[in-house]
Amino acid sequence: MTRLNTQPLLRWVAPIGLSLAAFAMPAQAFEPGNTECIAPAGAGGGWDFTCRQVGKTLQDLKLIPGSMQVVNKAGGGGGVAFAEVVNKRNTDNNLIVAASSATATRLAQGAYPGNNMSEVRWLAAVGADYGIIAVAKDSPIKTLPELFAKMKADSKAVSFAGGSAVGGWDHLKVLMAARKGGINDVRTIKYVAFDGGGEAVTQLLAGKVQAFTGDASEAKGFVDAGSIKVLAVLAPERLDGDFAMFPTAKEQGVNVVGANWRGFYAPGKMSDEAYNYWVKQLGATYDSKAWKATMASNGLAPLNLRGDAFGAFVKESVQDIQDISKEIGLIK
Repeated sequence: MTRLNTQPLLRWVAPIGLSLAAFAMPAQAFEPGNTECIAPAGAGGGWDFTCRQVGKTLQDLKLIPGSMQVVNKAGGGGGVAFAEVVNKRNTDNNLIVAASSATATRLAQGAYPGNNMSEVRWLAAVGADYGIIAVAKDSPIKTLPELFAKMKADSKAVSFAGGSAVGGWDHLKVLMAARKGGINDVRTIKYVAFDGGGEAVTQLLAGKVQAFTGDASEAKGFVDAGSIKVLAVLAPERLDGDFAMFPTAKEQGVNVVGANWRGFYAPGKMSDEAYNYWVKQLGATYDSKAWKATMASNGLAPLNLRGDAFGAFVKESVQDIQDISKEIGLIK
């Protein structure tokens, strides 16, 4: 009987087997260490809210190991935090940063010198926060048209406080609303910028300004305490939950909508494995019943965008805000 020479066959089988084994091994999954969220403003504002509430939900649902550290890094309307991430923490896989329409506004207007939106990776949105215009609880003004009537009679009678820089999202919301409210030259509107909505409301309550422009989430604590009076919510229709009692600007004949999206970006050189991890975990947070309850109780409306879709949305937002800013002469 003739014996087969199996040596050549074995020489081919071994490499194939090794190759198949290599393909069968799963890619190394990203496992986070000490996670951190930067809120690019002081305590009490919208970015602080986003970090703390999302961080708590991630922890409660065990979507991250342990707890998430929140670091407040105020300055430059978010520019200090943005520059630190780009220049010093560009490869940090455990870091996420709260962002919003205010971030897009500053990027659109070139307010982060030397930086642009493509230097970071955009993770996901966790909702839309509609703008509000409010006064102190003891103010005699009861409606948005009343406020605008006072401003028409005397352009110096009302100063607005907001948590973004001049030309920022809080400022732009007022300008858009005022234009729809019949104020022809919106450049006459007085706006005072503070580092975060919490500080802006504090100045309102101290009588330093007559009105506040911000977002529903950052005003929630002051609304619950009864210290401010919401004149209008800049939403297409009344919000659900605790903000359902407040009228929209549209209801009062001022046809304006001002939605501040809330989400996160990550360092530009974060690994793909870490990026996909954060997109997935933030998506799971958004889908949870716990986060839906948080949205309802804080005036957040749905906005479900993740990964590349969110990046495309931010890019479009930056372009739109740039166009509005040019129209009203804030930038050339």
